[in-house]
Amino acid sequence: MAIERWIAAASLGLFIMFVAQIISIADFLNHPSYDIDPSSLIREFISISAAPALILTGSTFLLSRRYGSRLNGSMIIAGGIVTLAGMYYVNTLIPRIPNAYVVPELTTIPTLFMAVSIPVMIVGGLLFRLKPRPKRDYFFDR
Repeated sequence: MAIERWIAAASLGLFIMFVAQIISIADFLNHPSYDIDPSSLIREFISISAAPALILTGSTFLLSRRYGSRLNGSMIIAGGIVTLAGMYYVNTLIPRIPNAYVVPELTTIPTLFMAVSIPVMIVGGLLFRLKPRPKRDYFFDR
């Protein structure tokens, strides 16, 4: 596999990890067994998984844009779908959380990443449209 396929797979894995982390903290906050600060945990989860996933998605697109790739595009679209569905599920969990644990990060992050997942899916869809360019025979043939 080419490097851009591995980067797309890593991006998909990081999107899945981000959704799993946010769902786990929202589920824990329904019935917390000890006192935690959810805002710092959410910021940590964003810096560990969501931001690198978005960077890897952009890197995959930049590496694959010349020739297009259905596999890379489908992995990017899958990452966007996982993020959209997971953040929608987290939005349904928020009303059940006690008011003491509802912080601004917990209410804005699902909406923000649902909005971010739409351009991610569009970027993945652009890789389906692109057609392969013929390879050049010579270096100076530009």
